[in-house]
Amino acid sequence: MVARPIATPAQQASRSIARVGIIDDAPFWDPFRQQLRELNYVEGQNIVFEYRRAQGNLDRLQQAADELARIPVDVIAVFGTPAAQAAKRATKTVPILAISIGSPIEAGLISSFARPGGNVTGNTILGSDVVTKRLQILKDALPEVSRIAFLWNPDNASNAAIWEQLRQSVPSFHLTLVSLQARKADDFERAFAQMSSDRPDALLTASDPLHQSHMHEIIEFLLKNRIAGMFAIRQNVVDGGFMSYGPSIGDLFRQGARYVDKILRGTKPEDLPFEQPVTFELIVNLKTAKALGLTVPSSLLVRADEVIE
Repeated sequence: MVARPIATPAQQASRSIARVGIIDDAPFWDPFRQQLRELNYVEGQNIVFEYRRAQGNLDRLQQAADELARIPVDVIAVFGTPAAQAAKRATKTVPILAISIGSPIEAGLISSFARPGGNVTGNTILGSDVVTKRLQILKDALPEVSRIAFLWNPDNASNAAIWEQLRQSVPSFHLTLVSLQARKADDFERAFAQMSSDRPDALLTASDPLHQSHMHEIIEFLLKNRIAGMFAIRQNVVDGGFMSYGPSIGDLFRQGARYVDKILRGTKPEDLPFEQPVTFELIVNLKTAKALGLTVPSSLLVRADEVIE
């Protein structure tokens, strides 16, 4: 479908309203909508959003993507690799804006960052590329840590890439790595039970959408069992996690909105380079550290971009 460019208010009256499909709306989409407002998109006047919910469930993801492709919308906007893959399976013609993808090439979404090819563009969180940095920060924060666990979704190709990078990197840090898998909501109880019986010194998490929808439970478990958590997203630390290192998710959603604007004005996804984050942020929650009985080295605190007290 050829998207119509956004015109002046007078011109808009005679033109179709732009339709943007969003799968699994949540508060982290707010910067996306705010950026579109700043680009003069007014909901109900020159843009409408079509929402579908899947909550990370693979079957429902595909159903949601198929429904949006059939409407059809002018752009399908998604967060995370599984939703992006579902959208790509649903349509080869409707532009797809994929936000916060860990390993877009390995996931089969694009052919290269400079020239994505096909109907998918967006941005990456560089999941596997920052594994070594996260491990170094974890060791700096907890010098005595020796056993870490990674909670991941094997159905998420980007999570799989992170797992492989972790396996290759942990020997350099003299760490033992434990795999905790959660493909669906029912798997978290089993993962928690495994952590209780085979206790790690710290837990690493990813930005998988299914896991993010259960992050309250994950943080609560870690606090109750006094296990330090290293997260990929700042909001997880604001919500009570120990610390995070990664790109600003808000920035990635704002970047995505700017790309939607370009697509609605006629630019093809294949002509929009898959964007990479420029800055990374280290967030530390001292209140959580105290609850966990941890003393964070001052040398790490001075490096932090934000310290929550």
